[in-house]
Amino acid sequence: MSAASGTMSGRRVLYTGAAGGLGHHTTLELLGAGAEVLALDYDAEKIAALETAAGGMAGRLQIVRCDLSDRSALEAELGRLAAAGTIDVVLNNAAIYPSKPFEDYSMDEHDRIHAINVSAALSSVRAALPGMRDRGWGRIVNVTSITLTGHWDNLVPYIQSKGALLGLTRAWAREFGQWGITVNAIAPGAFPTDAEKIHPDPEAYERRILDAQAIKRRGAPKDIAAAMLFLCSDRAGFITGQSLAVNGGWTMD
Repeated sequence: MSAASGTMSGRRVLYTGAAGGLGHHTTLELLGAGAEVLALDYDAEKIAALETAAGGMAGRLQIVRCDLSDRSALEAELGRLAAAGTIDVVLNNAAIYPSKPFEDYSMDEHDRIHAINVSAALSSVRAALPGMRDRGWGRIVNVTSITLTGHWDNLVPYIQSKGALLGLTRAWAREFGQWGITVNAIAPGAFPTDAEKIHPDPEAYERRILDAQAIKRRGAPKDIAAAMLFLCSDRAGFITGQSLAVNGGWTMD
């Protein structure tokens, strides 16, 4: 059970990419804090691992297997979840990140990346907003990326999608604040997840990271979970429209 046990008691959390490298640990922390987690994911192996890890908390974990690029199927699932009760928190975390030169991406690939990384977030917030507004309370957290600082190549559609999420963070924060809803972003640095498999020389990449960071250790999923739970809590009720960099001091704004 998390040290934050009870701080999210009774909250329904919609979490895209909940079984992935950063999502897995945060999902367990949310469960440990008393939340019910509606976990949208598509990877059967990662879903199975999450269900096993949830153990006795699995009764508050609802797995929703859904291809986020299939808008009709996604919106049908979201409608069902919203009809079952207010969604208090939306965590837009799911993303795909193919890597190649800009001119090698087809327009269909651009569209698929945008569908999963951005359009799924739009649909998730549209589903949750009426209930949040009626209750006068809500939390939305968008996961962006350190790549927005401009130091990466061969990731144009991914970086474009994360820029869109940052813009949505600010626009939603302005529009939804009147109803007690906060909207913030978390920009992770480099974490040792499957995302790093796109780098051809992992050892050189790790040296680059540790040289750049002020804190000389790799980031861990618990670091993202701590930031996520804070922004979802009542304690963060006067913080909105912000982007929190969780990167060990790689960048400092």
